[in-house]
Amino acid sequence: MDILPDTGLLSCWLTKYGSFVLFVMLSLGIIALPIPEETLMVIAGVLMHKGTLNIPLTILFAYAGTICGISMSYLIGRTAGNFLLQRYGGWIGITHEKLEKAHTWFERLGKWLLLIGYFIPGIRHLTGFSAGTTYMKFSHFALYAYTGAILWVSLFLALGYFVGTYCLTLYDQLENIDLIMIAIAIAILISLFYIIRWRIKKSKKN
Repeated sequence: MDILPDTGLLSCWLTKYGSFVLFVMLSLGIIALPIPEETLMVIAGVLMHKGTLNIPLTILFAYAGTICGISMSYLIGRTAGNFLLQRYGGWIGITHEKLEKAHTWFERLGKWLLLIGYFIPGIRHLTGFSAGTTYMKFSHFALYAYTGAILWVSLFLALGYFVGTYCLTLYDQLENIDLIMIAIAIAILISLFYIIRWRIKKSKKN
């Protein structure tokens, strides 16, 4: 979208203000704001490779920003999510029974969505809130959400560090990047479907 900062502006912010920009933007992006988090981390990886950003500090701030964002999303869902859904959920067909089913679903299968949801555009903004709304135990939430955060951040920082310049050039040249992201999301969702189906069959056998 045109309202989003381009790669040049993101690079300028990171160069000028350092890794703290990464912390703030990843935190806000995970909660709600339309921030191109993957692009931001690839650029950070490129700048780490060039020596512009301190490597340990950048990795630490990226992990901390992602974990902070998903934790805040969980907290919002846990403290205000049910109130908002119960008061306004009827407008969109959400009932108390559906909330109970959602809680059961998240307790049994939602942990895996917390793990891989970061890699699905649009989903990572909802997983923490949904986990909080369904009162998932914080220990379960933290285990899967924080592990997913580490995997997600590590992947895109590594892409930036090792092949970042090529990735950014390709990103700028591709006009149908949204279609590619959708295709990736579909592939991940299909994989998730088979994982869920396997777990359901396994639980029935037990």
